[in-house]
Amino acid sequence: MGSEGIIINHPRKPRFLCLHGFRTSGEILRKQVTTKWPQSVLDKLDLVYVDAPFPCQGKSEVEGIFDPPYYEWFQFNKEFTEYQNFDKCLDYIEDCIIEHGPFDGLLGFSQGAILSAALPGLQEKGVALTKVPKIRFLIIIGGAKFKNQSVVEKAYASPIQCHSVHFLGEQDFLKPYGIELIESCVDPLVIHHPKGHTIPRFDDKGLEEMHSFLDRLQKEVTSNSEQDISSEKTS
Repeated sequence: MGSEGIIINHPRKPRFLCLHGFRTSGEILRKQVTTKWPQSVLDKLDLVYVDAPFPCQGKSEVEGIFDPPYYEWFQFNKEFTEYQNFDKCLDYIEDCIIEHGPFDGLLGFSQGAILSAALPGLQEKGVALTKVPKIRFLIIIGGAKFKNQSVVEKAYASPIQCHSVHFLGEQDFLKPYGIELIESCVDPLVIHHPKGHTIPRFDDKGLEEMHSFLDRLQKEVTSNSEQDISSEKTS
């Protein structure tokens, strides 16, 4: 028998919506990730990068390093306890998921990481992402928790159940807050690195741990896809 007409179904990769840092952009995050992470990791992921909804309203720390335009997800006071345009930000992310999804998880750096880690809890409480499937996976780089009490009560009311990996930099100014976030997660994988608030490269141990994490995600995505196909055939 020839090979004509034979369709080979390759398992789809875990798909992530990527949320960039404060006053940067989706393109900047893409460059940071693709230049720092090895192809062996990138090949196991389907990453979609989007810009935040609001143009940069002040100086960006990446000026002179990366070209503009720069964007921000929402605005906040010095203590990070009061936010402007936060609800609009949540609606915008939901629109991005509807337009570009579906997604299995979120990858976030800095402001994008803070958002990403809070969204599963906000979704569970029915105050965000009510029109899209449940977030199941998180990749958090330089993350922390929100400080606004209203958001805290909703986002972290229950332990974060998503499979999650957290990159924790020894010199990151957010490290203490990143540890607080990790303590709110169920069975998180923590990959330590010696750098500061940045997208890190992998050492041998971290790379091995990341591959194991992604293999676990792939098995879950493949299993869910097979269940969906089976359900469609029997319905």
